[in-house]
Amino acid sequence: MSRVLVFRELPVDQLARLQAVHEVTVADPRKPDQRAAYDAALAEVEGLIGSSFKIDIAQAPRLKVVSSISVGVDNYDLAALKARGILLCHTPGVLTETTADTIFALIMAASRRLVELAQHVREGHWDKNIGEDLFGWDVHGKTLGVLGFGRIGQAVARRAALGFGMPVRYYSRRAVEVPGLEGKAQHGSLDEVLAGSDIIALTLPLSEDTRGLIGAREFALMRPGAIFVNGARGAIVQEDALLAALDSGHLRAAGLDVFATEPLPLDSPLRSHPKLTALPHIGSATHETRHRMAVLATDNLLAALAGRTPPAVYSL
Repeated sequence: MSRVLVFRELPVDQLARLQAVHEVTVADPRKPDQRAAYDAALAEVEGLIGSSFKIDIAQAPRLKVVSSISVGVDNYDLAALKARGILLCHTPGVLTETTADTIFALIMAASRRLVELAQHVREGHWDKNIGEDLFGWDVHGKTLGVLGFGRIGQAVARRAALGFGMPVRYYSRRAVEVPGLEGKAQHGSLDEVLAGSDIIALTLPLSEDTRGLIGAREFALMRPGAIFVNGARGAIVQEDALLAALDSGHLRAAGLDVFATEPLPLDSPLRSHPKLTALPHIGSATHETRHRMAVLATDNLLAALAGRTPPAVYSL
């Protein structure tokens, strides 16, 4: 039996799996009344499971495995984990389709001004047929540029190419052959994809190479009237540069599910910008997908603590 700290709420059935074989403490460090319990448990545990919180592993001298209920691992000190030989697990694959749904929903919302027009109705302004000042723009047939062509990027490309007849250009380290997208998705450099697309969807992971990657130069390369959507990580985008591109009219609209600081500060101009559709980081936030993520994270932790190879180890 090992000591385990659950630092974000788990579904009842997955918590029960852990409690059946290990000594489990549930303490969310984001909640002031649970922080002391979290700190005390962190000093004793062999296993951690949770997400969306930066762990100071120096406070966890007995730690053997971290099981993150996420695909991204930017909340963890990878160098420190590797130096101590601590296993890091995550949950790729199970959220691919749901996150791609969210990104494509943002593409649709930004292009057709769905949130703005829904508010127009809600506020009682729809008293006649709308005029051109409220028209949106077609998605079908437009060229989609995908920055990052892993599982999620490919899933977005399938929706675009096969569902909406959109030519796809993508940026990745190398060309990728995707079943069903033969002849429909063209590989290019970052600059080529930015300059050759009507809509840009960002799906790159956050790393030291991608942090701040999309700034004033990159927005200037985009076509006048382009639409930009970020479903990856907020820190990849220089938000001041995005605002400038929207304010100047160079970008027609943007849709963001992620931000450099989350939750988005109340005084952030991104919160109320008229050309921006903002969501509260809901990429994988469906009942079905979040449960599948919890199941995989629990599988990972149980396997690691039992001395077996977990299903989804992150390569440090």
